[in-house]
Amino acid sequence: MSDSLYPKASAEFARKREELTPDQSKAFKAFSQSVFADGALDRKTKQLIAVAVAHTTQCPYCINGHTKGALHDGASEAEIMEAIWVAAEMRAGGAYAHSNLALDIMQHRPDKG
Repeated sequence: MSDSLYPKASAEFARKREELTPDQSKAFKAFSQSVFADGALDRKTKQLIAVAVAHTTQCPYCINGHTKGALHDGASEAEIMEAIWVAAEMRAGGAYAHSNLALDIMQHRPDKG
């Protein structure tokens, strides 16, 4: 067990995952390769989207892998940081928009005169 909250990704874990669920592992790899292949969006754009999403889901493994992938596919450090700011705005925007729920409750509370 490491001192980190998250164990370091390793070839040993990957082998064990594939050993336990070979069909699903194979299908997931094929799906991932398909998703990140050039299409209407190029690989760099897809990696930048993945960096942003990884920050909203707060997955350290995804942040690590997709930041490396974005750099590999030609993204600049500034592009990566802008993608992260987009993610931050989306999380903040979600909290702001959902304040309507609290405002509605406050507006319709029975003791409000």
